[in-house]
Amino acid sequence: MMYGGGSGTQSKRDMAIEYQSQIPILRPSIHSRRANMTVKFQDLYNFTVEGNVDDVNVLNEVREKVREQGKIWWALESSKGPNWYLDTHVSSTLLLKSSLNFSSLVNAITLKKLIRKGIPPNLRPTVWFSLSGAAKKKSTVPETYYSDLTCAVEGKVTPATKQIDHDLPRTFPGHPWLDTPEGHAALRRVLVVYSFRDSAVGYCQGLNYVAALLLLVMKTEEDAFWMLAVLLEDVLVSDCYTTNLSGCHVEQRVFKDLLTKKCPRIGAHLEALDFDVSLVCTEWFLCLFSKSLPSETTMRVWDVLFYEGAKVLLNVALAIFKMNEEELLRTHHVGDVINVIHRTNHHLFDPDELLKVAFEKIGFMTSMTISKQRKKQEPAVMAELDQRIRRLSFLNGTDK
Repeated sequence: MMYGGGSGTQSKRDMAIEYQSQIPILRPSIHSRRANMTVKFQDLYNFTVEGNVDDVNVLNEVREKVREQGKIWWALESSKGPNWYLDTHVSSTLLLKSSLNFSSLVNAITLKKLIRKGIPPNLRPTVWFSLSGAAKKKSTVPETYYSDLTCAVEGKVTPATKQIDHDLPRTFPGHPWLDTPEGHAALRRVLVVYSFRDSAVGYCQGLNYVAALLLLVMKTEEDAFWMLAVLLEDVLVSDCYTTNLSGCHVEQRVFKDLLTKKCPRIGAHLEALDFDVSLVCTEWFLCLFSKSLPSETTMRVWDVLFYEGAKVLLNVALAIFKMNEEELLRTHHVGDVINVIHRTNHHLFDPDELLKVAFEKIGFMTSMTISKQRKKQEPAVMAELDQRIRRLSFLNGTDK
């Protein structure tokens, strides 16, 4: 969508040069710099962002790191071929023999470390599609699966399609492509087709934001659909988007326990304030930070999510609280906590800072450990949801 493939005759060097030109340096006016005024600018995905000059400087530094990271990926592609990242290990010998000077990349040996440093934006569609399992999932059905299903469901009306139509104009309003008839139509097709593919999920609010960003990243609408499919069916916690959102409730309970263990001072303070983490975490876990963080930071989180799995969301959520520890400890009201978190997220233009805290300061968490925590919380969540259903049934019966 945003990054089309080059012609077959285009050399890797030319493609690399073209890629570098796609990451512009932001230059606020002299007046803005002197006054430290709020400035508006467009990010790589054409979202209009408001920030101060310090934010712009941070974003420029991040973009320079992206350029340097791009050189590594291009060098690896030249040496190993276009699908080198399908290998689970990148040798240090390869990095040292490269024609580029990789002095700052001594530790970037494994693919995991390279991905945590960021996938170049123009390679993101291909890398995501391969590493997430979307390509494999697509290969199990006929080539015309998406187009056939699109035609089969055209004109059908369900509760899901009605909710989708309601949410389309509210999905990133003002975006130069998403908020157009063409953008709405593409987003609608992806969401409606998936709602028929998985009737247990159908459609859940939050998926509109996720699918919208997938459309901006992936090269085709069909690829965005398959990325959504692998995300919901393989990457994320099961039942996260079903009617009762049981998976999301489980994740919130797991997060609350982890916050107490990993950030005990924050956990104790929030407990004293009677702060419910679901006030911020529900949106994070349903929208995968797409509504909360700047889009370029969100993409970096998703780089890791599609490779390492759903536990990444917990790491990032913990990091957001950890980065604000001292300010959070000075809060006296629930509203203050929410304001601190929202303000920080709005200006979180440095994904390296966020991910460093998420994976280095929070501490190691295995997928197996998280899975055990989820299983531990499931009975309490299901009991609570069952009690809620009984209460609603009783009230409805009383109303009658």
